[in-house]
Amino acid sequence: MNKYIKQKQNQSFSPFSRNRELLSGFRDGIPIGLGYFAVAFSLGIAARSAGLSAFQGFLASILTNASAGEYAVFSLIGANAAYLEVAIITIVTNARYLLMSCALSQKLSPDTPLSLRLLTGFGITDEIFGISIARQGFLNPWYTFGALLFASPCWAAGTALGIIAGNMLPARIVSALSVALFGMFLAVIIPPSRRNRVVAGLVLISFAASWAAGIIPVLSSLSEGTRTIILTVAISAAAALIFPVNQNGEENGHES
Repeated sequence: MNKYIKQKQNQSFSPFSRNRELLSGFRDGIPIGLGYFAVAFSLGIAARSAGLSAFQGFLASILTNASAGEYAVFSLIGANAAYLEVAIITIVTNARYLLMSCALSQKLSPDTPLSLRLLTGFGITDEIFGISIARQGFLNPWYTFGALLFASPCWAAGTALGIIAGNMLPARIVSALSVALFGMFLAVIIPPSRRNRVVAGLVLISFAASWAAGIIPVLSSLSEGTRTIILTVAISAAAALIFPVNQNGEENGHES
């Protein structure tokens, strides 16, 4: 109880504490923002291929803050998918942020206002979550806001500049740059696949299932967006049931 009270007393929303945490978060958000800018530039190439203007790409990135989710949405927009498909795939690809929000809510002081809680949840990304959850004691939400203050504009500006560059550069260079985003996804799946054979197997199954869905009569008649939704939900649900991860981070007797 004394430890809890001490932690709570350290949590303050005074102007001094707010400014201190804001500057600390801004400092920690600089390397994240620089990384975001590089990745978002490639994302802008994909947005340009979908027909978005620089302003539309900037607005999409500043409001979404999700690389995989945005890429999926831009791909669906380029394929003239229905609004419902776009909405569902956005929910599916960004579902992990719901779990991150729940985890981060436990780091906030009980007296944190609802408005600050909502803003914190809105700004969660993988990297912002990582530096926020690592803070000692209760999390002052102004630290997260400080990180977003630099990282989020970098992400949106990178997308907009990618679209502008895509409109100015030759078609061959634009096509080459669009491959860079696939490199980002490979960087996401390869490290965990090397550490865990279950993950590696699921990645290969996903590739095979995606290919098969494009030639199987019933599934091939569906739009690409609908097939992606079905495969994502089916494979992830099966993996969770067959290879559950316990609270110690172990999966079927192996470290995850």
